[in-house]
Amino acid sequence: MSTPTRGLLLRLAAPLQSWGETGQFNERDTAPFPTRSGVVGLLAAALGRKRGESIDDLATLSLTIRTDRSGVILRDLHTVGGGLPAARTVTTAEGKKRTGATATLLSHRYYLADAAFTAVVTAAPDRLDEWAQALRTPHWPPYLGRRSCPPEGPLLLGLVDDPLHHLVHLPIARRAPGSKTVDIVFHGDQPLDRLGDHPQPGDDDGSTPVGEVTDDPIDFHPRRRSYRARPRYQRTLTLPADRCKGLATGYLTALGDYLTRHTTSPEGIPA
Repeated sequence: MSTPTRGLLLRLAAPLQSWGETGQFNERDTAPFPTRSGVVGLLAAALGRKRGESIDDLATLSLTIRTDRSGVILRDLHTVGGGLPAARTVTTAEGKKRTGATATLLSHRYYLADAAFTAVVTAAPDRLDEWAQALRTPHWPPYLGRRSCPPEGPLLLGLVDDPLHHLVHLPIARRAPGSKTVDIVFHGDQPLDRLGDHPQPGDDDGSTPVGEVTDDPIDFHPRRRSYRARPRYQRTLTLPADRCKGLATGYLTALGDYLTRHTTSPEGIPA
């Protein structure tokens, strides 16, 4: 039996969050769950990395996401350049200025509203210690995909042994359903067959990719920003409904109780 891996437990929750996937220019979409590039960017900001600095060490991490609440899609309409003198309107690709009816650009930006995720980040042990310290005292404020989306409540829950076990057993930030069980969706950049109990015959154990997503960052420099594709794994576990601990203080109290009882260094949870 292998030694349990250590990992960071993160809580990614906010009134709004946005994890860009394919959008660009005037259409800024969001993935339905936190992306690798978004979490790498969050850690880079906490570490004080500038846009052009290397992220090779951060690119070694592995990310597993639990969807506590999927949230709802919110679309925000922005206008750019309207009502300005011609010399101050948006510049075209040819270096000219937009005029008349073309002076105002419309931009659609999409967000996840009222979503909540719990995440595990695993990597080399020395990296995890450095990243945990950066999250405790971030150089720049962390945000969930966009700068306008600061996290609510505790972000770092702890640096723990056997983090995938805790990812399954941590209290869930949603209201309890009227049934005895609840289906919870997990996403990962590695196979998810180690999550939970052994699947029943015919169940999907998360060992095979369900698709591909281009969210593995190579460079964040504004002029050479680039990403590579990686396999996307997904698995649904049926868990006891009593793990759903509601919202706000009820959930935070249950979360603090769990971390105090089952981990050695709970962080960010009021006593």
